[in-house]
Amino acid sequence: MQGFFLTVSPEATLKVATQSSTHNKTFSLNLSAPFISQFYKEPLMKVMSYVDILFGNETTEDIKEIARKAQALPKMNPKRQRIVVFTQGKDDTIMATENEIRAFPVLISDQSEIVDTNGAGDAFVGGFLSQLVYDRPLTECIRAGHYAASVIIKRSGCTFPEKPDFH
Repeated sequence: MQGFFLTVSPEATLKVATQSSTHNKTFSLNLSAPFISQFYKEPLMKVMSYVDILFGNETTEDIKEIARKAQALPKMNPKRQRIVVFTQGKDDTIMATENEIRAFPVLISDQSEIVDTNGAGDAFVGGFLSQLVYDRPLTECIRAGHYAASVIIKRSGCTFPEKPDFH
């Protein structure tokens, strides 16, 4: 679910989150933009106890500590441990699980290849989830997310080539 829903219907977001938890389904939340956690903190914190996978995009010195704290927040469904994934543009993607915090380098090292960054975060989430639904390891989910984002930022607009080459 996109964090933007917290701005217009926090009740609906909470209902989807509680239903997911009740039926042991994965509930993921993409913070979407930094203002969500700044100006919608109360509804965000109400839904956080149901979040299984939290996505965000932030660049700050203490990002690993923020990821660790977000991962450790109380959780309603103990059958699913929370995973926190923070992308940071050209900097490493950070993933926090119950057992570790890892950094993953992004695929694009040549900044001149970047055409348009619109949709890169959503593409990352889509790539990540595309592998999660097949129960692939989290490292493979991150790799797919990086691939999808790297394709998007090399093109104008949020578009993919006709035939992707992710393997």
